[in-house]
Amino acid sequence: MGVTVNISDYTYDLPEERIAKYPLSNRDSSKLLVYKEGSISQRIFRELPELLKEDTLLVFNDTRVVQSRMKFQKQTGSRIEIFCLEPYDPADYNLAFQSGSGTTWKCFVGNAKKWKDGVLHMHFQIRGKDVRLSALKAGRDKDAFLIRFDWDPAEVAFGEILENGGDTPIPPYLNRDAEKSDKNTYQTVYSRLDGSVAAPTAGLHFTDDLLAEISAMQIKKTELTLHVGAGTFQPVIADEIGDHPMHAEHFFISRSSIESLLNHEGNIMAVGTTSTRVLESIFWLGIRLGGEDPGASAPLFLDQWDAYGIEPGDRKSSLENLLGYMDRHGLDSLEGITRLIIVPGYSFRVVDRLLTNYHQPRSTLLLLVSAFIGEDWRRVYDFALKNEFRFLSYGDSSLLIPSK
Repeated sequence: MGVTVNISDYTYDLPEERIAKYPLSNRDSSKLLVYKEGSISQRIFRELPELLKEDTLLVFNDTRVVQSRMKFQKQTGSRIEIFCLEPYDPADYNLAFQSGSGTTWKCFVGNAKKWKDGVLHMHFQIRGKDVRLSALKAGRDKDAFLIRFDWDPAEVAFGEILENGGDTPIPPYLNRDAEKSDKNTYQTVYSRLDGSVAAPTAGLHFTDDLLAEISAMQIKKTELTLHVGAGTFQPVIADEIGDHPMHAEHFFISRSSIESLLNHEGNIMAVGTTSTRVLESIFWLGIRLGGEDPGASAPLFLDQWDAYGIEPGDRKSSLENLLGYMDRHGLDSLEGITRLIIVPGYSFRVVDRLLTNYHQPRSTLLLLVSAFIGEDWRRVYDFALKNEFRFLSYGDSSLLIPSK
């Protein structure tokens, strides 16, 4: 793949007290660092609208975090935690959440050594009905277990099972149990489609009032969906980035959103690294569709290093290729799976501006920030640390505007 990045060059000292364990009571009162073509300033997030120009198109990830941590207890007293990662059978997210006759999911299992075999049970109520949920090991898929869930009564959908029987999958680095308040605060106000096991955290700062103000200023907005996986928290253990296996994530983008991107002549601003990952992925998929049509029987797929080996083209041609592909196959929405990793040396093809939180040392998200603004990422993080910004998922954010 021809990309050499030493991960030891992308770390920093993050004191425990700088990690935000809880969100602020007012989402938009968080601090906002503005990096603009090398200069750095400090603002408040609610001031974001005045920093946006009318030629900006904001792109949001409207995924919704599911209550995916299920806590069971064996008759022996051992506690087993099942963390639902993604649907396996049926593999379609909507079908899996709507299922009322059982479903199998890829899961991590906490305290798995205490659960060698047998069925686990849990009881709770949904809409006044007594629900009995069972979980059974059905195999393995790489580092995950396949867990078969069945329940009674069958007319209850699995989405309701998770919503009522599961806990919020707050990040492990918070070092605390999920609380009732997290069910609301670890969710963007514009979340819509169930599927994520981690929040697109840059969006946590927006309020309904702030979005209304942005709309009143006639700043354009559009949405896409990337279901954030647990791999987003996976640190890079390898010394060289080429040895790190990037996680795969499902995404969806509508025809109207692709048309908005195609017709927009100004800046495209991604709200979060997840939106960035989709926007850059569809560019490369569109370029590849200019020379081949894989059919529509399976989601489009972009592998980890594909973008570094495809001859680039222009944004307009890529987006037109995507729309042509959708026309040929009668699609209103494009579904894909991306393993794209964005590292220093990558040239951004769609995203002009990035709104993002502060990320863990030695993480692929920090590498993405470095790819976007170069070595100035160190100045940004030094400024944030010295000025007592709050870090990670419930922390403050930054608006990054690189030089043209």
